[in-house]
Amino acid sequence: MAAEITAAPAEFSFQVATRDGAARTGAITMPRGTIRTPAFMPVGTAATVKGMYPEQVRALGADVVLGNTYHLMLRPGAERVARLGGLHRFMNWPHPILTDSGGFQVMSLANLRKLTEEGVAFRSHIDGSKHMLSPERSVEIQNLLGSDIVMQLDECVSLPCEDKVAEKAMRLSLRWAQRCKDAFGRHPGRALFGIVQGGAVPHLRVESARELASMDLKGYAVGGLAVGEPQEIMLAMIETVEPHLTQEKPRYLMGVGTPDDIVQAVARGIDMFDCVMPTRAGRHGQIFTRFGRMNLKNAKHAEDPRPIDEQSSCPAARDWSRAYLHHLVKADEMLGKMLLTWVNLAYYQELMAGLRAAIAAGRLTDFIAETKEGWERGEPA
Repeated sequence: MAAEITAAPAEFSFQVATRDGAARTGAITMPRGTIRTPAFMPVGTAATVKGMYPEQVRALGADVVLGNTYHLMLRPGAERVARLGGLHRFMNWPHPILTDSGGFQVMSLANLRKLTEEGVAFRSHIDGSKHMLSPERSVEIQNLLGSDIVMQLDECVSLPCEDKVAEKAMRLSLRWAQRCKDAFGRHPGRALFGIVQGGAVPHLRVESARELASMDLKGYAVGGLAVGEPQEIMLAMIETVEPHLTQEKPRYLMGVGTPDDIVQAVARGIDMFDCVMPTRAGRHGQIFTRFGRMNLKNAKHAEDPRPIDEQSSCPAARDWSRAYLHHLVKADEMLGKMLLTWVNLAYYQELMAGLRAAIAAGRLTDFIAETKEGWERGEPA
């Protein structure tokens, strides 16, 4: 008897499976696959997770990766990617892709930018060419790329900032969210997410969350955090926003973060994360492990024959000595950057799997305490 063939779902959907306090496990389902939540999305800014093959990223447990509108619109160009079959084919990643709107990068990287109601006019940091990124153009680019989850264009301000600055950016972001919704239209198998802004001002965050929830988007992100403010402010803003976001929609904390940021945010009801930290740190000799953070540049590793973690399921953490990895880092060898990036992404995905299992078992508090104890205790002598 032939095996039954199950058709890919035509609709985008999110289902909460289990809860432990504010934390929850669930699944985002769409035609290109299922995202198990809580989820960490490796960052593939320019259509590549730096230092990793796509099949390695997938094997570590990643269900989705992130691409970036700003970088891809400048090089190689969204229209070119579309002509070549879309971003999934272009980067050989047939699974879900979320694309950031490009707003944060315009604010932080572009030259001679000018913000107006229409959008952001700027010059490329690559060649100085002139561009206009409006809400409509951001959505158009993400549609050309073929993104599964499209982010609205927003204005992200640095913290700390004056309340009036946070309010102006929040209200502009709300107007842009409506324009993005109008431009996106209806795509049953894909989704548009709104972004809550409001700086560190609770009533602005609440207003932003409520207004976005009334737009009935497929998901909601909390933006403008992890931009220099203390962790306690970030967590307070999550706690402020969470009750005002639709319970049946996924919640995404943008640009976060350290392992500790992630476990704390999961406990407060966040479902999705992305951050360049594990890949960037790996390229600079820094790794994250169940024993805490390590710096492979340190001379103490120069003659250490032990692997990073002999119990790890990641070959990079298990099969090479610290002495060799230290040598690669000091010699600035490409392989060192690749192996340490592999170590970090493996640890982040192991952490997410542990969080999902702990929530499902109703023991998230114990899991977080055990995890933090391991970081603080460090390695056995």
